[in-house]
Amino acid sequence: MPYNILMYSHDTYGLGHIRRSMAIAAHLCRDDVNIIILTGSPIVGRFAFPERVDFVRIPGMIKKTNEEYLPLAIKIDPARALGIRKSIIQATAESFRPDLFIVDKEPLGLKKEVLPTLEWLKHSLPESRAILGLRDIMDEAGVVRRDWESKGIYQCLDSLYDEIWVYGHQELYDPVRQYRVPPSTAAKMVFTGYIPRRTPGPKAAAKVRRDHGVGADEKFIVVTTGGGGDGCEVMHAFLRILETRPSPPPFKSLLITGPFMPKNKRREIARRARAFGIPTMPFCARLEEVMAAADLVIGMGGYNTMCELLTQKKPSIIIPREQPRKEQLLRARAFGRQGLVEYIPWPELTPDALFAKIAHMLQDLTPYRRAMEKFPLTGLETMLNRLREFRNG
Repeated sequence: MPYNILMYSHDTYGLGHIRRSMAIAAHLCRDDVNIIILTGSPIVGRFAFPERVDFVRIPGMIKKTNEEYLPLAIKIDPARALGIRKSIIQATAESFRPDLFIVDKEPLGLKKEVLPTLEWLKHSLPESRAILGLRDIMDEAGVVRRDWESKGIYQCLDSLYDEIWVYGHQELYDPVRQYRVPPSTAAKMVFTGYIPRRTPGPKAAAKVRRDHGVGADEKFIVVTTGGGGDGCEVMHAFLRILETRPSPPPFKSLLITGPFMPKNKRREIARRARAFGIPTMPFCARLEEVMAAADLVIGMGGYNTMCELLTQKKPSIIIPREQPRKEQLLRARAFGRQGLVEYIPWPELTPDALFAKIAHMLQDLTPYRRAMEKFPLTGLETMLNRLREFRNG
């Protein structure tokens, strides 16, 4: 009998959730494993799916405030859109009958849309296991505690989930202590370690450098802001370095703006970049190949970006967003303490500050590479081991 895994990724914005889900699915799928990803990502169809992995697209939602979400494309009442999403999620679970249900980040889903499915699994499919997957850092500890207390999350973690997979290292950031997780729930937590991404071969990286006219002795900087919805200031600071200095920079570069950056801002960045012969692109399905080709990456501090940097062993300058959550700033600080990255707090981002970091790092990138080489990426292997135990038990 095939083993069915259902994954939920609410994907209200950005690329992190769907990229993480794709990485996990690609590693867990085997000859007798079927995986369906439930996602609201509007760009999920741009990714290449491995064999035995498919997706069900639920209507997209976009965050207006921390508590208010609006339909991304269809113009209907938000409550109706959430009702459609909720119905699709439960109908998929009832038809697919998963042996394993992995919920990404939001314990009850967007506006509790996964709660009916979790309850149905407990009562109608008790042999199925429910797993909550949490990134290493959610937000400031006090914010998470208040949110979980007000929404009854602590009780749900205890009653509805069989295990909680934390995609990080407890020594780097300890959510058990920070979020005051009760002992009964803490006993269910498995710290998987960070999730590696695909590692392209040297030929793929060399081709990227050739395609962008980067010589063997030249430095190549890639600037990427993930989904790009709030990354315009990072691109602006980088371009201002070029616009305010009399001589050409001692490096080649590529800007990946992100598919969710507003079109007018994307066009403006592309126009300014063309003046210096710098290519721009809104989306890159093979970001790992571009990162592998880079000498230095400038980006924001999302979980997904950090895992890609660790996988490719790429020195980086991180400019972490601080709104609406502090998770990127907390992660940048934690990684900075380990010598893995350099970072510039968002309020301190200026072209001069960014150029100073670039110039300093390009003098010697070796310490950052060495720190990354010592950093273990055990996430996928730990999850695969858990899957083997479930199937053998």
